[in-house]
Amino acid sequence: MKHPYKTREGGATVTVFVPYDCKNHCPFCINKGEYADLTGFSADKICQSIRRMDAITPACDFVFTGGEPLSDLDALQTMLDAIPTTHKVYINTTLPVSEHQSEADILSFAERNKHKITCINVSRHMQKYVVESNDDLLCRLPVPFRVNCVLYQNYPADQLVPYLDRFHKIPGASIQFRFDYTATTPENLYDEDGDKILRDLKQIARYTGLDGCRMRCGFHFDYQGMELTYHKTLPYSTIVETENGVTYDILYDILIKQNGDIHSDWDGTVLDVDAYEKVVYEPYDLKWLTTKA
Repeated sequence: MKHPYKTREGGATVTVFVPYDCKNHCPFCINKGEYADLTGFSADKICQSIRRMDAITPACDFVFTGGEPLSDLDALQTMLDAIPTTHKVYINTTLPVSEHQSEADILSFAERNKHKITCINVSRHMQKYVVESNDDLLCRLPVPFRVNCVLYQNYPADQLVPYLDRFHKIPGASIQFRFDYTATTPENLYDEDGDKILRDLKQIARYTGLDGCRMRCGFHFDYQGMELTYHKTLPYSTIVETENGVTYDILYDILIKQNGDIHSDWDGTVLDVDAYEKVVYEPYDLKWLTTKA
């Protein structure tokens, strides 16, 4: 660690990479290479790190990603059981159904953990990269859900309205379109004039406002009563700033890797866990920047 740590009230979000792979090959996924060799991957070590982070920040958010969290429900249950109910828990998933796992299995898992799961973020991309379960499964989830869609490179803009109409009829659905974050920079994070996705969305939905912070932002829309967000985030999670003569590493995300190692950024930087126990807190700088009625 070069500098003391600072993070928002409640603690940095802890993203857990599940220790098992998915069957998908999404072109924008930067994690796939990490799953080529599963040597050393351990749910037990991940649970140890979850407990360590809980002890330091007992109100931080946890996000399960991968890989595919729901492709091994027993292992995911073990990791969920290590998280007390003081935390919000999010799961990034495609809701995988196969000959080995039925819709009933997923629904039973969600029902059993509905007191702990804050939201299931379901990947449903406009361009088909994965085998998708039936949309009807979304209607039957016993927990809140959100549809996530990466608008990657030359996405079919003429399919935006059919895509939105597909989910508009599902009760409780909201959609988050995501910019390819590997292409996000501090210069284009808040760019509006040169953002093709933003222009396309403004033509088909009512723009309601912008929120954001140093690290990420969200352009909000209403599509015939359905909540729609266009999300952009930087491809790292640490920002270095000096305040009153003290330079801090300001953390937004902490990663628990597949082998249980704890990192402070997406580039392999290892978190100094002992130093993080002395982290300085600041109010979360995410705020509404503009509102449009």
